[in-house]
Amino acid sequence: MTIFGSCGTKEEALDKMKTKTFIGGVHPPDGKGLSSDAPIRKVSAKDILVFPLSKHIGAPSLPAVEVGQRVKIGTLIAKAGGFVGENIHSSVSGKVKAIEPRLTDNNSKIMSIVIENDKTDEVEQGYGTPRDIASLSPEQIKQIIADSGIIGMGGAGFPLAVKLSPKPTQKIKYIIVNAAECEPYITCDHRLMLERGEKIIKGTLALSRIFPGSRVLIGIEANKPDAIEHMSALACDEPTVAVKPLRTKYPQGGERMLIYALTGMKLNSKLLPADKGCIVLNVSSAVAVYDALYESRPVTSRIVTVTGEGANSPCNLEVPLGMMLSELLEAAGGISPKTRKLLSGGPMMGVSLSSTDIPVYKTSSAYVALLRDDIEDSNMTECIRCGKCANVCPERLFPTRLAFAVNSNNLELFTKYGGLECIECGSCAYICPAKRPLVQTIRYGKSEVRKKK
Repeated sequence: MTIFGSCGTKEEALDKMKTKTFIGGVHPPDGKGLSSDAPIRKVSAKDILVFPLSKHIGAPSLPAVEVGQRVKIGTLIAKAGGFVGENIHSSVSGKVKAIEPRLTDNNSKIMSIVIENDKTDEVEQGYGTPRDIASLSPEQIKQIIADSGIIGMGGAGFPLAVKLSPKPTQKIKYIIVNAAECEPYITCDHRLMLERGEKIIKGTLALSRIFPGSRVLIGIEANKPDAIEHMSALACDEPTVAVKPLRTKYPQGGERMLIYALTGMKLNSKLLPADKGCIVLNVSSAVAVYDALYESRPVTSRIVTVTGEGANSPCNLEVPLGMMLSELLEAAGGISPKTRKLLSGGPMMGVSLSSTDIPVYKTSSAYVALLRDDIEDSNMTECIRCGKCANVCPERLFPTRLAFAVNSNNLELFTKYGGLECIECGSCAYICPAKRPLVQTIRYGKSEVRKKK
């Protein structure tokens, strides 16, 4: 099965097709060519692994082990602290060395379980046992997903089992796989589609059994024509699965943008995707669903992209959760001493790191080493009222107005102008010729409004 014409490149052919998209957005240099052709390579952790108990949306997880206790690969080491919570499993065999605060990527310390790796790779009983899912009920499927600790692995960290439990008034029509991967440099989802595409299809189809009559939509940006062609071939015999090419534009992978592009339905901050009949999950989460349902494997690893002009050997690695970033960078070939900035995530929404003494967790999609620092190197000037920020805002807001309201300490005006609708994509700050810190200012305004509420 092919969906391309004979003229021009595959990406050009896709761009000429009726690719789906949204209004606004920007086109930053994507940098994906650095690592997009690098096959997934498995790496092993060294001596110490760290598992933070609250790197997801919801209540902090509760330790299920004690200091000195021996664990195996797949051992439950922390239980969900509530309905909106996350189970955490060990990715190695060894001994619980400590339960103490440890540094994470937001430069704060979080209570964590520290495990000393004995490097025997002994697995928990039942781990990796094939399972016939044909007899599983929808409730059993949801329970396995909850037990396996599957959360939004694209960055949000929202527990998937909660998404799969909509209110009675919410009728689910679409299960959407977010395969846009619009953030520059990151290619882990691209490689998963090429190397484990069948798992994505089967995992998502298993979820559709929970919602009879639902369809699966897989949205992929046009800058990944090989993934579109491969996933289309895998889905050609599945009448309820459709692969949808998306315009290459940031933030095409934002939840609201994706739903609008694929279904034409609009969301705001007061609505959940389920209110519009949609369940959205990331490519990595879809693979994790397959692993949990078909192979009895909870989430103990993830695919991570290490890239950027400062990366010596840009690559995509399968990494045990809890592995220290310093070890991961070494396994990836190291980064240049000329690196000006190391990001967790991409350059649009990632966070700058001050230390590599932090662990990898389920939402760690990429580490990007940059030889330049656009923020430090830029000279901020007064707003020139060009209107470019409003033109690219995917929520059709006026970022300069919002920033003015925040700087004036007028949160009522900030709310009136729709500040809470901002998705913090950073398009406004990227396009601003005056180099104003628009998204940072708006983010601060949103946090202040929430504090007052």
